[in-house]
Amino acid sequence: MDSSSASPTAKALRLLQLVQSHPGIGADELAHRLDTTDRAVRRHVATLRNAGVPVEARRGRDGGYRLGRAIQPPPLMFTASEALGLVMAVLDGHHAAADPDDPVGSALGKLIGALPNTTARQAATMRQHALAAPDRRAARPDLTVTSRLVDAVATRRRVRIAYTTATGTPLDRRVDPWAVVVRHGRWYLLGHNHDVGEARAYRIDRVDDVDILNADAHAPDDLNPIAWLEAHLGAGRKYQTRVRFEASIDTIAPWIAPPMGRLEPIDGGTRCELNGSTDNPTMYANEWLAAIPHPFHVADGAELRQAVTDLGYRMLTAAKRPTG
Repeated sequence: MDSSSASPTAKALRLLQLVQSHPGIGADELAHRLDTTDRAVRRHVATLRNAGVPVEARRGRDGGYRLGRAIQPPPLMFTASEALGLVMAVLDGHHAAADPDDPVGSALGKLIGALPNTTARQAATMRQHALAAPDRRAARPDLTVTSRLVDAVATRRRVRIAYTTATGTPLDRRVDPWAVVVRHGRWYLLGHNHDVGEARAYRIDRVDDVDILNADAHAPDDLNPIAWLEAHLGAGRKYQTRVRFEASIDTIAPWIAPPMGRLEPIDGGTRCELNGSTDNPTMYANEWLAAIPHPFHVADGAELRQAVTDLGYRMLTAAKRPTG
């Protein structure tokens, strides 16, 4: 919603959010962020004070608005849209939003219970009656392990992790943590592995323990964590793949996910080639290549070529008229 057309109540709630997240924020900055005037800022502050929210204004070099001390904490002043959005985000994450034994469901219930009835009613109804189907790909890591890794990223401290590979091999690794990324329901730690001297990604659900070490950690200045992870997941796999498309790179690029490999133009840009690797040629053929509605052929990769051949025979057999 455009802040210039927001209601006074919505602007007062937005002001409270800004003061909570930026203690000492000045009236000029509040007016700029709310797209309003200094006089309107003072009016919104008065609205909050009348509602029992202890907003203080301090003068001087370190002045500005901040929340003061109160006998009771300020109320949870969610709008109805914010409350609904929170419930929907929990369901999007495939959590049991209405299950009091689920940590996320329990926390959500407490939040909704603290809201005014008029705000909470729709959120409570959605929480009770909208269900999330389990995500078979999701692998939720241990809460304490994840929290410690996020702390290490935030404080730029090296960690030692006890890690179990997909084949059950235990490893002990010293890692400079760069970022934590959630991708398709799986949590990954990105960082530089000092034991092998290379950047790696680790599934956090396979991290058994974390020690934060007394050593600084540094991430590359130009790091894009999501793009790096996507490219990393598409490289260094067991089987090499090379697929040539009879169309330009602009035509094919929208169909290519980063884990599939690197797409490059060839033949003056009239065609393009996808170079990558995979641990699962059957999945690569059946789920990724089969979805691309443009002609292609496997230029290299015996395993992928066989997987595409098997898929083709299966589709031809399915298209034949039954004889019986």
